[in-house]
Amino acid sequence: MEHLKAFDHEVNEFVDYMFGARGNLKSLNRIWCEARNVNRQNALLDPRVRGWLMLDSYLPTFSLTVAYLLFIWLGTTFMKNRPALSLRGLLIVYNLGVTMLSFYMLIELILATWEGGYNLQCQNLTSAGEADIRVAKVLWWYYFSKVIEFADTMFFVLRKKNSQITFLHVYHHATMFNIWWCVMNWIPCGQSFFGPTLNSFIHVLMYSYYGLSVIPSMRKYLWWKKYLTQAQLIQFLLTITHTLSAVVKPCGFPFGCLIFQSSYMATLVILFVNFYVQTYRKRPSRTNTKEASLVTEVKNGFHKDYIMAANGALNKKAQ
Repeated sequence: MEHLKAFDHEVNEFVDYMFGARGNLKSLNRIWCEARNVNRQNALLDPRVRGWLMLDSYLPTFSLTVAYLLFIWLGTTFMKNRPALSLRGLLIVYNLGVTMLSFYMLIELILATWEGGYNLQCQNLTSAGEADIRVAKVLWWYYFSKVIEFADTMFFVLRKKNSQITFLHVYHHATMFNIWWCVMNWIPCGQSFFGPTLNSFIHVLMYSYYGLSVIPSMRKYLWWKKYLTQAQLIQFLLTITHTLSAVVKPCGFPFGCLIFQSSYMATLVILFVNFYVQTYRKRPSRTNTKEASLVTEVKNGFHKDYIMAANGALNKKAQ
C-alpha cells in the first residue's frame, strides 16, 4: 500500500510539473486554502473540483486506460479460437443508457451555459460564477462517459469484430479519457463546454441508431444513416472553428490549452484523411454497399470510425 501511495504521489507530481498548478486559478486556490487552513503545496487542484471522483489523482485514469489496452490484447487472444458472443440484449441496454446520458448532458449544458451567459466565441474560466460550477459538474459526467465508452471496443473483442479495432479507434478512446482528466483538473468550464455540448447531441442520434441497428427488424427503417454521417462531419468542422475562434479573439482562456486541442485534433484529421482516402479510393460495388455500409463517428469534435456496425452489431444478411 505504501508503495502504491508513493507511486501515486510521484505520478501526480510529474503531471503537476508538466502542466502547472491545476485549474490555473491562483487567486481562487489561495482563497480556498486560507479559508480552510490548507497548505497550498497540498492543494494544487482547482478548488472547484477538489474531491470529485477520480480527479484528485491521475492514477485511476491511467490504470483504467492500461486495463483497457490489456483487455484488447488479451481479449483478442482469448477469443481467437472461441465462438463470437451475440450480446444483443446487452447492446440494446448499453446503447439506450448512453443515449439517455448524452441527452441529459446536452440539456444540462445548454441550461447551465444559458444561465451563465456564456460567450459562444470565447468564454473564460471564472466569470460565470455558480454557472461555471454547474458546467463543471456536467463535464465530469462527460469525462466519466469516456471510460463507459471503453465498452464499445470490448463489445468488438467479444464479438470478434477485430477489423473494427483500428488504430484510430483505440487511439481515440484511450487518449480522450486521459485528455478529459486534464480538462477537468485545469479547465473544467468556460470554453471547454462547446465540444461536449455538440457531441452530446450527436451521441443522442448516434447511439439511438446503434441501438436500433442491433434489432434486425428495425434495420430497414434506418434510412437516415447518411444524414448522421453528415451531421458528424459538421460537428468536426464546428469544433475546429470554435477552438480557433478563442485564439483569434482571446478572453483569458489558457492559450496553451487551445493550441494543445488544435494539435490533438490535427493528429485525428491526418488519421481521418488517410482512412477516407483508403475507403473511398474505389467506389464500392452495389452488392458490397448492401452488405456493408460505413458509419463515420466523430466524438467531442474528434473522428472515430465504425465499419458496418454499431458496437459490433453487423448490418448484414441474416444467417
